[in-house]
Amino acid sequence: MAEAILDIRNLSKSFGGLKATDDVSLDLKKGEIHALIGPNGAGKTTLIHQISGTLRPSAGAIRFLGQDVTGLDVAARARLGLGRTFQISSLAMDFPALRNVMLAVQSRQGSSFRFFRNVGTDASLTEPAMAALSRVGLEGRAAVPASELSHGERRQLEIAIALALGSKALLLDEPMAGMGQEGSRSLTRLLDALRGEAPILLVEHDMDAVFALADRISVLVYGRVIATGTVGEIRNNADVRTAYLGARP
Repeated sequence: MAEAILDIRNLSKSFGGLKATDDVSLDLKKGEIHALIGPNGAGKTTLIHQISGTLRPSAGAIRFLGQDVTGLDVAARARLGLGRTFQISSLAMDFPALRNVMLAVQSRQGSSFRFFRNVGTDASLTEPAMAALSRVGLEGRAAVPASELSHGERRQLEIAIALALGSKALLLDEPMAGMGQEGSRSLTRLLDALRGEAPILLVEHDMDAVFALADRISVLVYGRVIATGTVGEIRNNADVRTAYLGARP
């Protein structure tokens, strides 16, 4: 069995009397897409916040690449290679797509300022940035400001930035949100191609995308994982069908 890249054990998070995450255990293995689904209010985003470092868990542990990262902040986890995209874009909207990715390359290289040369023509920045854009199919949109990209293209740009940062695993929080059918299909193809480069923990409501992509699915209801399994196992799980997929027992 493949070793876990990301391993979450007995994670819990309480807000006063509300237990938003309740003893959650799941993992992400090399080369896979592990989807996390559940009804609104199930605690999916709270769980992703804990994994990325935005929230500290009340209990439990998170290991990434064999290292305990439970006490590390977002930046430290990102430096180790844990990448995240959000439901709401956090791009530099006035900058062209290429410059957005170049900022990620520059951050990865650890040099924030280039006093003696024009960063726009610095091959050590432009070449890896263009490679990341090409990887997500945006090489022809490099000069376009992020504000003028379509919703789907902005999602692609966020993934290019994560790749340029050297992410070894990706946390994707509802990447299909707000997309039309063709945009969802395009992004589905991209994510499918990326799984070998960086395994993906995918939070998503688009069940067509989930069933097309996921190697495994975990179902979160009221902060607890009620089932983990393959697409076929989840489709046929009576508890899941009752709690989330809309079928009657």
